[in-house]
Amino acid sequence: MSDSAHATNGSVNAVDRNGHGSDEETAAGDGATDGADDAEPYTFEDLSVVMGTYNEEEAIATVLEDVERVTDGKAEVVCVDGSSDRTPEIAREHGATVVEQEPQGYGVAVREAILTPDRPVVVTTDCDDTYPMDALPEFLAEINDGADVVSGDRLYHGAKAMPAFNRFGNHSFAAVASLLMGERVHDTTTGMRAYRRDVVESIDWTENTGLSAELLIRPLMRGYDVRERPIRYAERLGETKLDPIGGGLAIAKSIVTVCLEEQLRRL
Repeated sequence: MSDSAHATNGSVNAVDRNGHGSDEETAAGDGATDGADDAEPYTFEDLSVVMGTYNEEEAIATVLEDVERVTDGKAEVVCVDGSSDRTPEIAREHGATVVEQEPQGYGVAVREAILTPDRPVVVTTDCDDTYPMDALPEFLAEINDGADVVSGDRLYHGAKAMPAFNRFGNHSFAAVASLLMGERVHDTTTGMRAYRRDVVESIDWTENTGLSAELLIRPLMRGYDVRERPIRYAERLGETKLDPIGGGLAIAKSIVTVCLEEQLRRL
């Protein structure tokens, strides 16, 4: 692992900013958890991949097939679904656990998806085929190396598949969060992250549209080992459900609110 990948409590560390690790780093389960030398490393059998799904019949099969291919079918997949199309049917056909829920927003769905499984490592992702499931071994290796949260940085490689307005907004969110926290982060709103289950269970979440930012900011400001890893961001399949103006304002408000709450918590 590169020197920049070494984590310290309360800081976001760039994990190999070229997006590559050694063979030993990228092989799931090859790392050793800091402070637990005798612990068995996590494998894909300890991993749950979770997502909220809403009318994603164009992409869901591809995403689930990628998860199965990369993890050799060992990872659990949970979809919290509020669709009116064939998304839940396709998900079940591919072996996913589907939790049906009335559409109540991004955060509500992801919250349920995270808390449904009981495996010790949880990876959140989107169901539109924008995130690389091939990165799962690297994320799990970072958890085995001692990380509490591993966050996929979509912006490092440019994220050219992302609409320019959204790309500008995501850079802006990261800049505001970095300023308010006093700690540099590169992508606050990425949907692909790995968490130790005990970390997400220890935090009271409050946000909906801004949940992704909250689940980065709170662990970081509470001293957890948070690392960012560059990932490739692909063009989405299907139509976006996010209102870029209304959603962007909600995310910005969440970032400010959560940062201020955590600053006050330190007093």
